[in-house]
Amino acid sequence: MAQLNIVLFEPEIPANTGNIGRTCVATNTRLHLIEPLGFMLTEKAIKRAGMDYWADLDVTRYVNFQDFLEKNPKAKIYYATTKAKHVYSEVQYEPDCYLMFGKESAGIPEEILMEHPDECVRIPMQGDTRSLNLSNSVAIMLYEALRQNQFLGMNLEGELHHHKWEDIC
Repeated sequence: MAQLNIVLFEPEIPANTGNIGRTCVATNTRLHLIEPLGFMLTEKAIKRAGMDYWADLDVTRYVNFQDFLEKNPKAKIYYATTKAKHVYSEVQYEPDCYLMFGKESAGIPEEILMEHPDECVRIPMQGDTRSLNLSNSVAIMLYEALRQNQFLGMNLEGELHHHKWEDIC
């Protein structure tokens, strides 16, 4: 079965990466980390944010962007950036595409974006807002890609358990 991919370019904040890792486990999405990282993967903040899900995460590390490209030569990549002309929801995401996000302080380097202007996508924001939190941005775009691909084998129904109010109190 096809599997979506999240790519983090030089992430700096361990809690964001931990949260994203947890989201990847919950959605059967691969996580790709392009170094240098702004933290050690053994940090408590990663474990705290990712909770006990981190052990189940399909994660690959790369020494740099070139290493990532060489090891994923057929990757269809969409680049999340506030500089894009296309809104993320206007794109048709392939079931095995890669959604790439830049580091918290600077985003994806402009030289990379300039090479792929048609694959750059943005999340609309009000006014002069610089950007959304990285883990929120990943969740927004990932769930749009999942929705477009009929949620790729995910649980689509839950079940309420009927309890009397007196039993709960």
